[in-house]
Amino acid sequence: MKQGAQGSAVTGNPDGSGGLDGAEGVGGVGVGGPEVRTDVPRVPVQGRGVEEERGGRVERAAPGVDGGPGRGHSGDVARGEHTHSETPIPRPRTLVQRASVRGQILDALRTALVTGELTPGAVYSAPALGERFGVSATPVREAMQQLALEGAVEVVPNRGFRVVERGARELAELAEVRALIEVPVMLRLARTISVERWAELRPLAEATVRAASSGCRATYAESDRSFHRAVLAFCGNEQLVRLADDLHRRAQWPLVGPVRVSGRGHADLLADAAEHMALLDALIARDLDVVRSLVGEHFAGAH
Repeated sequence: MKQGAQGSAVTGNPDGSGGLDGAEGVGGVGVGGPEVRTDVPRVPVQGRGVEEERGGRVERAAPGVDGGPGRGHSGDVARGEHTHSETPIPRPRTLVQRASVRGQILDALRTALVTGELTPGAVYSAPALGERFGVSATPVREAMQQLALEGAVEVVPNRGFRVVERGARELAELAEVRALIEVPVMLRLARTISVERWAELRPLAEATVRAASSGCRATYAESDRSFHRAVLAFCGNEQLVRLADDLHRRAQWPLVGPVRVSGRGHADLLADAAEHMALLDALIARDLDVVRSLVGEHFAGAH
């Protein structure tokens, strides 16, 4: 699990007991607890004053014109809106810090998904997870909402977030879609990319072997995606790389049932990493037949 968020293990606590809100003061919800607050007030957007279009130009109405209060004067000030004479307030630095915390929590939760520390089918509350990470519930809830968008978890009203249960069929479907996207691109790149540029990826391929040897699923998952991203990046299509990486990440989440334990062991990681090395050797040698065979086998057993 990546460092940066306090607490190295995310263990199941479906009942959300012990969850506490931090300094940010946003109410959290555990299992069986009170309803999740959806009425958290937004920070009001600072007004820009009243503007009107005159002669093709946008001008602010001056206060006190003809003795009247004018637009953007006392009435707008009472509502907290800017007038034309106010100095803009810079963005607070705390926003950057909060985004950093949320990003660290998101990375940690993704690692917990890969390692199986977040159990498929279990429900976790933001306050309980926040207590384990040593942060408030807010960045955890925001990270979980991102995982919900990615399909890793689903929102359970008044309880928290349930880790989605996935079966072998979904994994096979993901592998098929990945193959449809990546295999044609790899075969095209095998004919166009120079040997020298392929050789630049040697350290990444070797990193997957070391990660596989460690037996750590999370470490291997990251190195595996890094190698595939580097290969696809040669095509110059950023949208394709992002889409393929998202599918790859989803394929790395554990399955439910006995397959989750036995389907991706140490030997499987080593075999997968060895395929990376063999593929890179074939690309450097410009052996298209071997490349075609290897990428087909690689995605047939992709996890």
